[in-house]
Amino acid sequence: MALHSGKWPPEQPGPRGGNPFVTVANPAVAQQVAPPLHALAEAPVPADTAWQLVHDELMLDGRSRLNLATFVTTWMEPQAGLLMAECVDKNMIDKDEYPQTAEFERRCVNILADLWQAPDPADVIGCSTTGSSEAAMLAGMALKRRWAARQPAGSTARPNLVMGINVQVCWEKFCNYWEVEPRVVPVDGDRLQLGADEAAALCDENTIGVVAVLGSTYDGSYEPVAEIAAALDKLQQRTGWDVPVHVDGASGAMIAPFLDPGLVWDFQLDRVASINTSGHKYGLVYPGVGWVLWRSRANLPEELIFNVSYLGGEMPTFALNFSRPGAEVVAQYYTFFRLGRAGFRAVQQASRDIAVHLASEIEAMGAFRLISRGDHVPAFAFTTSADVTAFDVFDVSRRLRERGWLVPAYTFPANRTDLSVLRIVVRNGFTRDLADLLLADLRRLLPELLAQPGPLSAVSGAAGFHH
Repeated sequence: MALHSGKWPPEQPGPRGGNPFVTVANPAVAQQVAPPLHALAEAPVPADTAWQLVHDELMLDGRSRLNLATFVTTWMEPQAGLLMAECVDKNMIDKDEYPQTAEFERRCVNILADLWQAPDPADVIGCSTTGSSEAAMLAGMALKRRWAARQPAGSTARPNLVMGINVQVCWEKFCNYWEVEPRVVPVDGDRLQLGADEAAALCDENTIGVVAVLGSTYDGSYEPVAEIAAALDKLQQRTGWDVPVHVDGASGAMIAPFLDPGLVWDFQLDRVASINTSGHKYGLVYPGVGWVLWRSRANLPEELIFNVSYLGGEMPTFALNFSRPGAEVVAQYYTFFRLGRAGFRAVQQASRDIAVHLASEIEAMGAFRLISRGDHVPAFAFTTSADVTAFDVFDVSRRLRERGWLVPAYTFPANRTDLSVLRIVVRNGFTRDLADLLLADLRRLLPELLAQPGPLSAVSGAAGFHH
């Protein structure tokens, strides 16, 4: 979570004038109070007054359905919302008190084991998490602990983890928090993701694993998991180093099984030790829920597992957090139950079709060049054409925001800092009608942008989005 600090001494607003002719429609206008900024007020206020003031301030947030920056689900069926409301007070960690919620979690793990083609689903072990960031931490801990078990007593070797520079920031956090050396493969020319040869070249006897991303946050593309695994197979034949692969499928692990059934990326590959995904992304559930699975119990060291009381027995658990609501797990099970394979395939195909449509129409405008086309994860990146000098991607992002569209613009990292792009993520609930409205707004803005004397933005080189 973001870190905050407060002012001291705190500045607290004084009493405010109220409207004595208040109506039930807006009770807050009658109250001579202001929301607390740095310290609790001495006296309470009526519930409807507090609700109204908080509700009014929230109007300053962007509209989540028009947020094309995030991969996170922003629409669910009302029935899912009702189930979540029924479960919001259930603590997921209390397995014995809420056994059916725990059972739903178990069923979800089984469903994912089947979906990701585990060779022996009965031997798979996995759990829910608060999201892919926690899932990545758990998977990384398992990789590091398995590496440590192979080290001789008294070893001072430092573990390392190989990944592309395009990984989500949670992997940087893992390496920092757990004292693992990050070995990062930079982008190079038109290669904007991790390559198999580049990954193998950075491995040594202290490499705990390689992270392959199925659905890059940079451009929505899949990394070549099968090629990476094959390169590591050859590496083991030459050196004896047995380097496992973790697939970060935060987005793509819930797309590829339905839309790309011929793609080999999951537990079909012996070298894939673990996979994570975000239920709150293309698992189609509100935040926050994630999942992490290990291909077999041997891939998750026993000493990392804790046991909790469950129906008179014990249930193994593995988590960084303790208390958290069970609502999102229930919503995930509802979504699996509700959609089935055919439903998931239809929903994900609709999102991909809209992403491909948007990309094609934007390319046809002539002022933009596509970096990707939305045909992997339903997300794509694009930049300005080489002959466009009047504006840059940051100008486009700013102008679209005037219409309510939140489209991020960011600059690529070292080796490609010359490349700045816009990224659009299409999610369930973003309809073809909304897509056409976005295109209409972009076409309407283009003449004004082309009439500029040059780019107006002063944020070139700003950091990219981390989600």
